[in-house]
Amino acid sequence: MIFYAITDTGRIRSNNQDYVFASDSDTGVLANLFLVADGMGGHRAGEYASETAVKTVLEEIRSKNVSEPIPALDSAIRFANKKLYTESKADASKAGMGTTFVAATVYEEHLYIANVGDSRLYVVEDKGLRQVTRDHSVVEELVRNGGLSKEAARKHADKHKITRAVGAEEEVKVDFFDVPISDVHQILMCTDGLTNMLSDEEISDILLSDNKVKQKAELLVTTANEKGGRDNITVVVIDSFTDEV
Repeated sequence: MIFYAITDTGRIRSNNQDYVFASDSDTGVLANLFLVADGMGGHRAGEYASETAVKTVLEEIRSKNVSEPIPALDSAIRFANKKLYTESKADASKAGMGTTFVAATVYEEHLYIANVGDSRLYVVEDKGLRQVTRDHSVVEELVRNGGLSKEAARKHADKHKITRAVGAEEEVKVDFFDVPISDVHQILMCTDGLTNMLSDEEISDILLSDNKVKQKAELLVTTANEKGGRDNITVVVIDSFTDEV
């Protein structure tokens, strides 16, 4: 498994509220694990939320003997949600904090994915680029209900408003997905700092280029910054079919 993870502050923000973890080594019962989080909250609460969520999930997976990936991820994300929610109620400086969360692991020929919020996971298959996760956002709900086109959604004033986040409420609902890894050529995980700057077509062109994995990830970030870099940008590119990063 070849992969490369990168996070960038972008050209507008003064701090980075994204947090990423990527490893093809054992993490608890999981042989590999990839996590992307995009925090929200005043002052530095968003930064704290994303980092704490990722580190809490890692600690939970490492300490618990849950053998199946989906129960392991579900339990760990719920624990992180409880921790952040409790802290947000106890500390006024962290009030309203929360974070998106995307987790992925390859286990027994399947790609298992957990998602909360509007950070995304895509796969590249024979037919091209496909978004697996579904955004938990006001705008995406309008798209799904037929009230808004995908192109209009990218420019909508409320596109940053999410309907689910880890830590935002006492309980969190997590979406899970199962994709046969035999159908997957590449995997992309990213925050909306990428997808608000680049169309799926532009992302696809970069992923399908002849560049190596590291170059693809860096080019995605560079292109997002060239188009304005209005938010933090985090990218994980995973490719099992190349020999070099």
